[in-house]
Amino acid sequence: MSFLTPKEIVAALDKYIIGQDKAKKAVAIALRNRWRRKQVPPPLRDEIAPKNIIMIGPTGVGKTEIARRLANLAGSPFLKVEATKFTEVGYVGRDVESMIRDLTEIAVNMVKQEESKKVTARAREMAEERLLDILLPRPRTNVSTEDAHLELVKRESSYDTVREKMRRMLHEGKLDERYVELETTEKSLPVVEIFSVAGLDELDMNFREMFESMLPKKTKRKKVKTPEALEILTQEESQKLIDMDKVISIAKRRVEESGIIFIDEIDKVAGQSSGRSGPDVSREGVQRDLLPIVEGTTVNTKYGMVRTDHILFIAAGAFHISKPSDLIPELQGRFPIRVELSALGKEEFKRILTEPENALIKQYQALLATEGIELIFGEGAISEIAEIAVKVNQRTENIGARRLYTIMEKLLEDISFQAPEMKGKQVVITADYVREVLQGTVQDEDLSRYIL
Repeated sequence: MSFLTPKEIVAALDKYIIGQDKAKKAVAIALRNRWRRKQVPPPLRDEIAPKNIIMIGPTGVGKTEIARRLANLAGSPFLKVEATKFTEVGYVGRDVESMIRDLTEIAVNMVKQEESKKVTARAREMAEERLLDILLPRPRTNVSTEDAHLELVKRESSYDTVREKMRRMLHEGKLDERYVELETTEKSLPVVEIFSVAGLDELDMNFREMFESMLPKKTKRKKVKTPEALEILTQEESQKLIDMDKVISIAKRRVEESGIIFIDEIDKVAGQSSGRSGPDVSREGVQRDLLPIVEGTTVNTKYGMVRTDHILFIAAGAFHISKPSDLIPELQGRFPIRVELSALGKEEFKRILTEPENALIKQYQALLATEGIELIFGEGAISEIAEIAVKVNQRTENIGARRLYTIMEKLLEDISFQAPEMKGKQVVITADYVREVLQGTVQDEDLSRYIL
């Protein structure tokens, strides 16, 4: 996927995100530049830094979705964090380096799943052999006389025949209702509460790992049906076949070369601190702590040292009260690309309801189809829903496309409730029906603030 051209990247994003062409173009170039950098000879390659992006726009216009879809396209480790969750070092709370540790953990799990898929076939074979050993234990091999030895050879030959017959039965599903007893390892760790300042948020994890290595492993016997037993044994065998050193090495390289971190609400830490404690504590301090991470530093994780020089950072914020120039100059310089996302209007809402592959109307049609109901929306109904969404956003808080979720849920509330008794029916949503259900709520401004 990394070889996609910018036009192909934008086309892929268009399947899920309506509008915001400037933002799509910016992230498409950023992703393509990663592939270009890998083609550059080594001496210059390390000097080419990613061009980090700041997205400016109100909530609900697609900032997070663009970053998430971009990461999926690239197959990159992706982490979304809120800038407001971090505090300056010295205050109780999370430190900014924890985002790199979290991203590394995500990458390790990604690679682990990929490696697990590679060994699934082999793990399945080994699990099947273990399951057959449980279903049909092998005959004892300790013999003392020649006659006993000959008898054992006959029994083993018969055993092999029966074992193959049982294997066929297992494949054909004839043993699915049979129960077997498995011995599984149970983690039993004491509950340890760790109170620490920022920078030591991994202390709890390290204590747990220490206790896990010190305490004896508990085993538990449980009875399960053969299909479930086969899955449990396959997972156990898969873990044995995976080379964790290789997994960690690949994961760290993937974080360093293609990791993406989306920092939301960056505008909330812009400007000078108000001097109050709580969520506003030392906003400029958070920016200064963010700076070395974005500039490029080395962070200590439980998997080893991870460099942040080539991680792509995408920051986003509404910037209603503050503006990007309120960020400290050094941090501004590390986000050279700024793109403004436009507010959504009626036409965009109509397209959001119908065009994307995960469009809201398609989702509700699929949900009600499970009850045997065919849900049809007329063109007038879609237009009326979009119109109402715009009105409510103007009168109350503008939450962008998220307003469509509350409106659609309210609109289809009665149909969803009565769906089990309406099996086999066709339900047509018209503009008149939309007005009948929603108009009263929309006209009552106080009521719409709570309901829509």
